[in-house]
Amino acid sequence: MEISREHIRDWLMGLQDSICSALENADGYSKFEEENWQREEGGGGCTRIMREGRVLEKGGVLFSAVHGDAPSFLFNETEHSAAGGSNSGSKPQFYATGVSIVLHPQSPMVPIIHMNVRYFEMSNGTKWLGGGIDLTPHYVNEEDAKYFHGELKKVCDRHHPQYYVEFKKWADDYFYIPHRKETRGIGGIFFDRLREGQGMSFEQNLAFWKDVGNTFAPTYCNIIERNRNKPFTEKNKQWQLIRRGRYVEFNLVYDKGTRFGLETNGRVESILMSLPKFASWEYNYIPQKGTEEEKTLSLLKKETSWI
Repeated sequence: MEISREHIRDWLMGLQDSICSALENADGYSKFEEENWQREEGGGGCTRIMREGRVLEKGGVLFSAVHGDAPSFLFNETEHSAAGGSNSGSKPQFYATGVSIVLHPQSPMVPIIHMNVRYFEMSNGTKWLGGGIDLTPHYVNEEDAKYFHGELKKVCDRHHPQYYVEFKKWADDYFYIPHRKETRGIGGIFFDRLREGQGMSFEQNLAFWKDVGNTFAPTYCNIIERNRNKPFTEKNKQWQLIRRGRYVEFNLVYDKGTRFGLETNGRVESILMSLPKFASWEYNYIPQKGTEEEKTLSLLKKETSWI
């Protein structure tokens, strides 16, 4: 039996609910504000934002389900032709639904985290899954990095023996800031246009995709508990602002999700919720040798093995 887009949409709405509940419990103070919105071209979503919590300074957990004319980067010429776009003059249509999360903590000892799980469907019958989770510590804690990657590897290994290796490399390559020659953080897993292949049916990949979504809350809440009570200084806070600046650079210049939202006339406030409340750019900032800041920069490299 073919799995419908409505089933996927409803599952994602439930995922948003469960993650928001877990994060509110972990924060212990602030609650998510909710805003439902409609997109003029078709569809809409539910934006939930937490502000000024004990743990989270600013965080968003967004659900959307939108449809309409497909932006050009969503399809190649073959797909365009199959959809009738090049012959009939009609534009190919898309349907997309997903949950996107970015969380900026108060403490520089608690890392930034991002997750996205998304489903796309084109009017020519093509459909695929995408998503991933990545962690951006202000200070790289190697034990946390091992734990985080270990949990993602468990998820991947439950479904396919090569998924962790492939999707970790994809994350290393994707979450990279070329003009800085550094990764955005310690990576994680990233995948896109996941359909059938490597002995996996679409339904089997959907089970993997759901498993990725479900592992987010317990993994990050554990990392919060490991770090929330660690002391920090004003110097640590200034470094946090600089690292947030790097995060902003990636999201505004390279992130495909930001591009997709803007090119499909998405809701700007929701698209840009990934940006922190405060960030900083210091001219030609170079950490002192032997400091934790220098150590962190030395670890922001592709192909670092954390397991």
